[in-house]
Amino acid sequence: MTKAEIQFVRSLADKRFRDESGCFVAEGEKLIGEAVASKMRVRKIYALEGVAGLPNAETVSAKEMERMSMLKTPGNSIAVIEIPHTRFDLPAVSEKLVLALDNVQNPGNVGTIIRLADWFGIDEVICSRATADCFNPKVVQATMGAILRVRVHYLDLAATLAAATRNGIPVYGTFLEGDDIYRSQLSPTGIVVMGNEGRGISPACASAVTRKLFIPPYPADRHGSESLNVAMATAVICAEFRRRMM
Repeated sequence: MTKAEIQFVRSLADKRFRDESGCFVAEGEKLIGEAVASKMRVRKIYALEGVAGLPNAETVSAKEMERMSMLKTPGNSIAVIEIPHTRFDLPAVSEKLVLALDNVQNPGNVGTIIRLADWFGIDEVICSRATADCFNPKVVQATMGAILRVRVHYLDLAATLAAATRNGIPVYGTFLEGDDIYRSQLSPTGIVVMGNEGRGISPACASAVTRKLFIPPYPADRHGSESLNVAMATAVICAEFRRRMM
């Protein structure tokens, strides 16, 4: 490998260089294998000697892999993949359940939520522009391959939610003053907004929410943890929405 190739792969840890190059990095034989089998365009694969499951991979040394890897413990392969370009069409998704992330900033949370979306059959996630980049290497790894199947869009979230409300699309959000999710009517379609780790849903997005929900503790009068982690809360909400459809 040339020094320039290693520097290019390393540069993809930075969003600015991902945007400029139109590429992101995936690590690990399983994730890369899924990428190869998907519709995504894989530009380059680097693998240690003996890794047989990845076609057209360039063999590199353990030292070179260590210099390229963005993991604490480098894996046996790394790939450069083109970022897909997708468009969010509000009328087209009006018959789906969609997740919306309002300034969720922890890469682990964003990756886990994308993985949850994939698990619960939600193939569209919309994000405010301040939400952590879904092609950040930490997010990609946390999705465990879901990033290859779930379409993630960054847009003016408040304006999109307002448009959804005008078009009669239910917009749900979690609030301390919301209605008990287990006693509320839930529609099979709509947009579910999850807020920032510390501040919750922003006022601009909250103004478009038509149904406020609350995940109650058990028992209801228990004074324990102040709140749930946003990814944990997303899991509870998605499970309840999907349970109602069974």
